[in-house]
Amino acid sequence: MIDKRVDDLQAALAGIGPGASIMISGFGNAGIPGNLLHGLSGMGLSGLTMILNAIRRLEESNPVFFAEGQIAHVITTAFRGPGQAPAAFERQWQDGKLTFEIVPQGTFAERIRAGGAGVPAFYTPTAAGTPLAEGREQRDFNDQTCVLETALTADVALLRAEKADRYGNLFFRGTQSNFGAAMATAARLTIVEVEEISDQTLPPAQVHLPGIYVQRVLQAARKD
Repeated sequence: MIDKRVDDLQAALAGIGPGASIMISGFGNAGIPGNLLHGLSGMGLSGLTMILNAIRRLEESNPVFFAEGQIAHVITTAFRGPGQAPAAFERQWQDGKLTFEIVPQGTFAERIRAGGAGVPAFYTPTAAGTPLAEGREQRDFNDQTCVLETALTADVALLRAEKADRYGNLFFRGTQSNFGAAMATAARLTIVEVEEISDQTLPPAQVHLPGIYVQRVLQAARKD
């Protein structure tokens, strides 16, 4: 079996280049891969596509992404800053420097799951009859209008977990799992930061995500 452990951020993030599409786990403050994001923002990349639940969390924790204009496109469930004044990402959108796609949260999760399962598209009643469905293919099933949604995949997924073994099997603490497990299946390269790495294989009952979906595991330098 392959040892997935890496020694530092440079090794963990090696190979990520300009224009990459990146899925980022996290719901509220749970499961955010803060160390990996800090390292990524310091690489000075450009043209990135970020796929994550809430963009404001990224600006709050890693403002460099926006200060240096590293992000070109965002796919998210919430594109709104915390205050009345526009956030940096909102100003960049207003200035035409950043584009975004808003996706209902359940649809967001299902698009990622579909990407990992190899399902190219699916229909859902969510968003039918709203501005989010404008210009989208729609069909009626059992007298209910549904919107066609395409699967989401990415070049890279960045995750945080509580524990891993050397083979990349992961254990998540509580809501830390959120979108991370699905994202790992939908990305070509999955990189995980963890609080603890075990030399022993995790017991099967503790494996929330099998190591087959994980390529690199990094010991986190700080707590959630």
